[in-house]
Amino acid sequence: MTPPAKKDTKPRPIIIKRKKIVAGGHHGGAWKVAYADFVTAMMAFFLVMWLLAAVNPDQRAAIFEYFRNPSLENGTAPKAAPGQSGPGGASANPIDLRGGLDARRSAEPVDAAERRQLESLLEELRQAVDRSQALKPFKDQLLLDITPDGLRLQIVDSQNRPMFDLGSSRLKDYTSAILREVGRYLNTVPNRVSISGHTDTTPYSGNAGADYGNWELSADRANAARRALLAGGLAEDKVTRVVGLSSSVLFDKANARNAVNRRIAIIVLTKRAERAALMDGRPEPAAPP
Repeated sequence: MTPPAKKDTKPRPIIIKRKKIVAGGHHGGAWKVAYADFVTAMMAFFLVMWLLAAVNPDQRAAIFEYFRNPSLENGTAPKAAPGQSGPGGASANPIDLRGGLDARRSAEPVDAAERRQLESLLEELRQAVDRSQALKPFKDQLLLDITPDGLRLQIVDSQNRPMFDLGSSRLKDYTSAILREVGRYLNTVPNRVSISGHTDTTPYSGNAGADYGNWELSADRANAARRALLAGGLAEDKVTRVVGLSSSVLFDKANARNAVNRRIAIIVLTKRAERAALMDGRPEPAAPP
């Protein structure tokens, strides 16, 4: 008889299978964001390189001027600016004679070489004012900037130092001295000039008659400025236009009755603006067949 088998008392090993769960949601996205930023930067860089290589020097100068002053027209709602471009209008940031340049971008930018000439003229005029005993005391009322039409000199009223007698086109003695000095200097420049007169919105209350208002007053003041410039030595054939704009182009739009809105603007015209002024009112030349 076979003896019964001995019971195995040795414990059996227990095998536990655990499924390993891999979390994949935290390490897969950060590099993509960084890579996307890098690709975008490279695209912008090569776009700029292509643009610089594709345009001519004049276009490149115009692009440079735009990015040097992007706040002038950057697609956002601009701050209420004292005036606008155009005959005698003020730019967004006109400067006094102690400042630098206010280069404004336009749809038809000033030729790069001509802009350099205007900038040089601006600096010469600023230095001339510093040297002039007649002009130096009035630096705060003499504003210079460069517009699409050329170099603009504006002589603005001060609350305590008006340019004209109240409600009149009669120049103050110091205003005549300023304009004569400016006329003497502008006659040394080959460019022609335009002159515009401006008022604030205060209704005319003088005794010139019921039909006389700010339009007539601003035109008479512009013409008085023209006579003073000629008395200083400016050749008469260098004046292309004399206009009165009343309060249609305010220097300070936020305060329409501010004294600075009463001003005379003298623009040393670019060749393009000069041609446009001389062609004003003439029929356009016929296109070649």
